[in-house]
Amino acid sequence: MNRMNRTLVFATALATGLAASSLFAQAPAKAPASSHAAPAAAAAVVPEAIPAKVAVIAFEQGVVATNEGQRAVAEIQKKYEPKKAAIETQSAEVDSLKKQYQALPATLSDEERAKRLKDIDTKEKALQRDVEDAQNSYNSDVQEAYGKVAQKFGGTAVKYAQDNGFTLLLNIGGQQQLPTVLWWQQTTDITEAAINAYNVASGIAAPTPSAPTPHHTTPSAPKK
Repeated sequence: MNRMNRTLVFATALATGLAASSLFAQAPAKAPASSHAAPAAAAAVVPEAIPAKVAVIAFEQGVVATNEGQRAVAEIQKKYEPKKAAIETQSAEVDSLKKQYQALPATLSDEERAKRLKDIDTKEKALQRDVEDAQNSYNSDVQEAYGKVAQKFGGTAVKYAQDNGFTLLLNIGGQQQLPTVLWWQQTTDITEAAINAYNVASGIAAPTPSAPTPHHTTPSAPKK
């Protein structure tokens, strides 16, 4: 494996910053404040048919395109530049040792050859560990930075949809093949109404509530 291949994962992720495609799959966006209501709360809402006005948003791309998102990209890249340089130096050293080994004279003893191979193997494993550690640390920083911006960006997107009369907000960005719902107008939720209509149509009575379990108390010992 050459130097470019060994450092590809870390160097590519660093060069592309928060917009790297696979990094966001490991750090999914925190869902914006949604109008999802618990069943008890939904029962109090009377659903109504209103003209649909659907908005779409490329949520992940929007997060990293904000000024705050771009600043986070720059800060993370700057933080990992020294580590990237160190890894490139380690990789160059391993490549150099391999070339030296291939150019060894045929008269060199087997013991010396084994010693050099062991040295190469030790340095190569150390390089791999450093690349993995750097990548994991980088991913963690990316997730943290992305999550902070995404939470605020999501709230802003939902407020914009509400203020401008939209009834549904769909996310068309990210890895998913189909749009995903980020927010909808709560008054259009017919879940509870559909449950009630089904119960009426089925003619099946509601289950009888379970009788409460009697609370037994242990009598106290008689006083002597």
